Amino acid sequence: MRVQVKVVSGRAVMSFLFFLFAHICFTQPIIIKANQPKAKIEPTMWGVFFEDINFGADGGIYAELVKNRSFEFSNPLMGWTIKQKKFREGAVVVQNRQNSNTANPRYIQVNVEHAEEADITLINEGFRGMGIKKDLRYYFSLMYQQPLATKLQLHVSLIDTLGNVLGDTVFVPTLNDGEWHKQSVSFLSHATFPKAQLKIDFTGEGSISLDMLSLFPADTWKGRPGGMRADMVQLLADMKPGFIRFPGGCIVEGRDLNNRYQWKKTIGPVEERQLIMNRWNVEFAHRPAPDYFQTFGLGFFEYFQLAEDIGASPLPILNCGMACQFNTAEVAALNQLDPYVQDALDLIEFANGDTTTHWGKVRASLGHPAPFHLQMMGIGNENWGPQYLERLDIFTKAIKSKYPDIKLVNSAGTDPDGERFDFLNKALRKRNADIIDEHYYRRPEWFFANAGRYDNYPRNGSKVFAGEYAAQSDKTVSVNNRNNWQAALSEAAFMTGLERNADVVSMASYAPLFSNADAWQWTPDLIWVNNLQVYGTPDYYVQQLFSLNKGSVVVPALQNGKALEGQDSLYASSCIDDVTHELIIKIINASSVTKMQAINIEGVKKLSNKLKCTLLKADDLMAVNSFNHPSAIHPFMAEQPVKGKKFDVQIPAQSFAVYRIQFE
Repeated sequence: MRVQVKVVSGRAVMSFLFFLFAHICFTQPIIIKANQPKAKIEPTMWGVFFEDINFGADGGIYAELVKNRSFEFSNPLMGWTIKQKKFREGAVVVQNRQNSNTANPRYIQVNVEHAEEADITLINEGFRGMGIKKDLRYYFSLMYQQPLATKLQLHVSLIDTLGNVLGDTVFVPTLNDGEWHKQSVSFLSHATFPKAQLKIDFTGEGSISLDMLSLFPADTWKGRPGGMRADMVQLLADMKPGFIRFPGGCIVEGRDLNNRYQWKKTIGPVEERQLIMNRWNVEFAHRPAPDYFQTFGLGFFEYFQLAEDIGASPLPILNCGMACQFNTAEVAALNQLDPYVQDALDLIEFANGDTTTHWGKVRASLGHPAPFHLQMMGIGNENWGPQYLERLDIFTKAIKSKYPDIKLVNSAGTDPDGERFDFLNKALRKRNADIIDEHYYRRPEWFFANAGRYDNYPRNGSKVFAGEYAAQSDKTVSVNNRNNWQAALSEAAFMTGLERNADVVSMASYAPLFSNADAWQWTPDLIWVNNLQVYGTPDYYVQQLFSLNKGSVVVPALQNGKALEGQDSLYASSCIDDVTHELIIKIINASSVTKMQAINIEGVKKLSNKLKCTLLKADDLMAVNSFNHPSAIHPFMAEQPVKGKKFDVQIPAQSFAVYRIQFE
């Protein structure tokens, strides 16, 4: 065997070493003081915030496929098309029974004349179409009323854009006594199609009144009839959030007080839940959404149930007698606040009361006799000024008098700085508020620069809820905002500061949560969906990594005796997981060069010889995930052997790394 030896010149070696050192930066060691616990990390530290924006509920997580199922939109037939072989006046009439049914006044009356073949056809377009899956069962239901002489059949089908049938069945109303009845039928789809429509052909003779025409897939979360999209809920469950804040957000306030969210109108039979316009329907002229309404099929009972399903603490937010101050700034007079305060007291009883109480009995009647273990509640959303404080005082006194253990979340307004914020922050801390809700929608530079925001906050007194934050790649309320890697990386850097100051910050959540790709009003958003697909953004994976690696107690991570909050483009936090007996170290390298980083662990007897690393990175700061490439940026795991309490790690440029190692 001939061995060929290649001689490398000294100049070549020097060139290689120059290249190597130019692309790998060596830094001062990070010292982890594992025996110096700084602060307890609350189980609620990392959570999710849900608001019905971007068609996040209707047309999103709520799996109903029929739009305007009860004809209560401002245009009663919006979403519906009526076709007739031979036009007749009065063949389909919208009826209104306002005096006898204020929650659901409208229905349609269909009049068919001697039709052996389809005489009248109704077509529903769904929420930007209906996502239909092959070999999946679909449940069609409606409420109907027909006189004795009526003999009608409804041919129910799903069709693609060319009219091809994807699945169908025949629906025969069985009762002819002039009363309202609910009836359902199911059928299988034999094809997948992203933007199908529901078609109903009428044959026979007579008149029939119809309401609550509904279509649900069988594969809802936990198989619940009339439930939620399982793929969307699964992404939430995969985060293992500590809490879920609901139902918003600005929809809590409404454009005016008539448009506010009222939880009591969102429970009970869906046909008795009173629809209202979603305030995002008219909010942005550049993103009109005239078909955006709230049916409340996803109501407060379902929110509590969802929180329980995914192991999260519920955090409901209630209207404090103030509408959106950016819209109308309407307020309820102080002497008219009693119904608002009573709603808060009744909600606590609904969530926690035993079945002998009025609202506990209501909860049990909905199928949940056990309490939901509500521990906290928000009073108002992004409200500000003295008018907020005087209403907040009334709520606080009433709630604390009856339920002293309920923690109350108070609003710090819309921005994390300025006169409005300073006024509220000072006043709320003077009142010893339980939790102050701060919001931040800023460019990535702000998040990088504010990793140390809470280093000098008071350690005692009011806690902070980082209730809404998202890095804006362009600017707030810009259609050009993208969930790119730069934004996600800046949020990760900021979150190390939240974790490092867990004795100040007790909760945090990104916002908004969901966005329908065909019907959004606001970007960026954590999770994007269309009728058949769902994917997590890079921001989603940042949130998930913090939540899955939450730990129990913060310990110092220092470089040159200081916390890492941007020195040499490094950001870091560390904590101990008491359950797994692991040390967790989170490091963000925001620079464009790889860092060779020494880590020294102090205050432990012994470390495992195996270091586990989860890495999230992208070479391009503008990179995003998409429906075609949902995992373009996603975490991957690796292990490396270590010896002793000192070891080196290589942190790639523009990356977020989570290290876990067991210790004694």
